Amino acid sequence: MRLGLINSAWVQANQPTAYGLRKTKELGFDTVDVFVDPLDIDIRERRLIKDECDRLDLPIVSIACVAVGLVDFNPSVQRFHVERVQNYLDLAYEYEAKNVLLVLGEYIWNQEVIPPAEQWQLGVTHCRRLGDYAAKLGLQIALELEPFKLSLVNSVDSMVRFLDDCNHPAVKANIDVSHLLLADVKPEELRRLKGKAIHVHISDCDGKKHGDLPPGRGVVPFEPYLREIKALAIDGAVSIELEYSPEPDKITEWVAEAYSATDRLMRQAGLRG
Repeated sequence: MRLGLINSAWVQANQPTAYGLRKTKELGFDTVDVFVDPLDIDIRERRLIKDECDRLDLPIVSIACVAVGLVDFNPSVQRFHVERVQNYLDLAYEYEAKNVLLVLGEYIWNQEVIPPAEQWQLGVTHCRRLGDYAAKLGLQIALELEPFKLSLVNSVDSMVRFLDDCNHPAVKANIDVSHLLLADVKPEELRRLKGKAIHVHISDCDGKKHGDLPPGRGVVPFEPYLREIKALAIDGAVSIELEYSPEPDKITEWVAEAYSATDRLMRQAGLRG
């Protein structure tokens, strides 16, 4: 598998887009995932990203999209988010990416006012429709497993059930290693995602809350998870996800540390090189 970086690491440190992409390449990454909202950028920024990645020979693999409104109870909000995700898929097609990483919403009102099954079905229906749109563009949707209590998809069991209910070849799973630990998912559970997973995120955490740290700064036991990921034979990328650096002025060192640690882990697991 290839080693990538989600470019939000640079964005959160207030670094210019071109700078972040150039540093990503210089540090040795094979690919990049882009965290950008097509409704929030102008045409110059839109073109700059693709042109700079082409110049650097840095393929864009995935575009991250948070669309919690897909399971909102208001039909108008649902329609907006379906169209918004379609804009992401259009951008992924323009950028020659492989997938859109999709974060679904959470159950609202503590699962008490609206039946959970109703929100679940909204997610399935809209993802199936978006899967049709993605397939026409030769793309896929990678669903994120979020480790939070009220997230629709927060375990391997719920991921498998959602994908089976959706039953669409263009709607697959993303595996986030730190999320697995936080959700108390044992490495061997990943075997249930054979043929269902297409993308991987990697980071560390303190074992208690979402953190997205460079590997080695937390408590995640990476080896057994990476061993199971290798067995899945995913034809894709492992992309490092970093949250806000505690020292934004040292973001290059922060990313470089994450690269070195992840490269070493992947090579030890036979996932790179």
